[in-house]
Amino acid sequence: MTASSFRQFIFFLLVVVFFSCQEKHSDDNLSIFRYNESAGINSLDPAFAKDQASIWVANQIFDGLVQVDSQLNVMPSIAHSWTISEDAQSYTFNLRNDVLFHQHSLFKDYQDRLVKADDFVYSFNRLTDKRVSSPGAWVMNNVDFYEAINDSTFFIRLKTPFPPFLGLLTMPYCSVVPQEIVENTSFRNEPIGTGPFRFQYWKENVKLVLRKNVDFHENGLPLIDAIAITFIKDKQTAFLEFIKGNLDFISGLDASYKDEVLTPEGKLQENYIGKIQIQNLPYLNTEYLGFLMDENNLSVSQHLAVRKAINYGFDRQKMITYLRNNIGSPANEGFVPKGLPSFTDSLRGYDYNPEVAMQLLADADISTPISLELNTTSSYLDLCEFIQNQLAEVGIKLEININPPSTHRQMVATSKLDFFRGSWIADYADAENYLALFYSKNFCPNGPNYTHFSNPTYDNYYELALKEVNIEKRYSYYHLMDQMILDEAAIVPLYYDQVIRFVQNDIVGFESNAMNLLKLKSVQKLKP
Repeated sequence: MTASSFRQFIFFLLVVVFFSCQEKHSDDNLSIFRYNESAGINSLDPAFAKDQASIWVANQIFDGLVQVDSQLNVMPSIAHSWTISEDAQSYTFNLRNDVLFHQHSLFKDYQDRLVKADDFVYSFNRLTDKRVSSPGAWVMNNVDFYEAINDSTFFIRLKTPFPPFLGLLTMPYCSVVPQEIVENTSFRNEPIGTGPFRFQYWKENVKLVLRKNVDFHENGLPLIDAIAITFIKDKQTAFLEFIKGNLDFISGLDASYKDEVLTPEGKLQENYIGKIQIQNLPYLNTEYLGFLMDENNLSVSQHLAVRKAINYGFDRQKMITYLRNNIGSPANEGFVPKGLPSFTDSLRGYDYNPEVAMQLLADADISTPISLELNTTSSYLDLCEFIQNQLAEVGIKLEININPPSTHRQMVATSKLDFFRGSWIADYADAENYLALFYSKNFCPNGPNYTHFSNPTYDNYYELALKEVNIEKRYSYYHLMDQMILDEAAIVPLYYDQVIRFVQNDIVGFESNAMNLLKLKSVQKLKP
């Protein structure tokens, strides 16, 4: 046996003894954060972190160059600093020299494995490798090239300026991964990253366990010993487990327990006050109704007066109060939702004003009866029926068509619907992600402009914003564009969504942001 082999054998024995000893002790001595993931998890590989369930786990195991804080500001992570060129196309990242991958037997002689700039070259190459088929490959669409200048300097050059690019780099897709582990193990099942928690155990659809990374590069973190995730599919059952104290938090509001835990005003029911915490914060999701704006569209919705009358013709606050238990806020300020740093409440939107709606229709002198077909899915039928009833009072007749979700998405994406319900959840924390839906070069099916809204002035503002590195100037362009969408009534903004979470009273430091990320490295679980 060689000296190297002997060291590996001794290390293996120590690991076995350590975990054997751990098994003899009760988990009662450990600080374990427990939550349920009813949607399940398909992979632990960050290259496939395309849904919330996978993103939540990936953010515990992996890190990237940068991260976002609770206010959606881009902050250092593995890169402690960076510079951006004047043309907004070149990014130079300066990496920390103390970031370690989680320990693994495949690292040479079981030595600590430092992250170097070459690891990002490999990780980004893998992200765009067609053989990997990562759904996150699009993040690199505007990247011209990247390279490791040295071990601690990583350089990226963009094809065209794109100020929100830093926000893209905060996505789990852009996490750093070690080549020697990825290429010699089943990485989806047993991942190795640099994050605050390391993988320990996963039995699919049963349980996933992550343990504290004692070598994490942010001093003093994490504050809990482990994370345990269960996969109970029935949300009411999961809620009962939470009430019994077997889960530390529940995310979202399901119809099966909505009225049990919340009043119609969105407050905790009296029997839960003091027993659990409720957290509300903005969520980057705007619910809206969209019009197809094509010139050859013969629908009565082509009249600006009709579109504005619809916007004035129903009470958004009442809709949220009675149909959503006050979860959300009326979308009176535009398409860009609350929670984004660029959000402003100074835009001229639409309040409930049936008198103005009726006057608009009278002044338009439309000869035919005003009747439209609104397409939606069953999940939003109650909202659409509410709007239908209120618009009838101002002289607009709505016929509601219910489509299967997949059919509805396909019909919206191929311009088959004149009037439709839609929603837009941010992929990254910048208003450009929303305003791109009205850029004329993004007409569907080749882009997300489902309304086929087209305005040369809007396009000019959009292109100027993409070149502007000054944040305040860029935001001013965003505000001008959002106001134009309102003035043209290209859509009917319904409400800005909210994240709602129920948390046990012994949990502190539990923060999130408008991207609804799960950040557990700063969480503490108080002992009785």
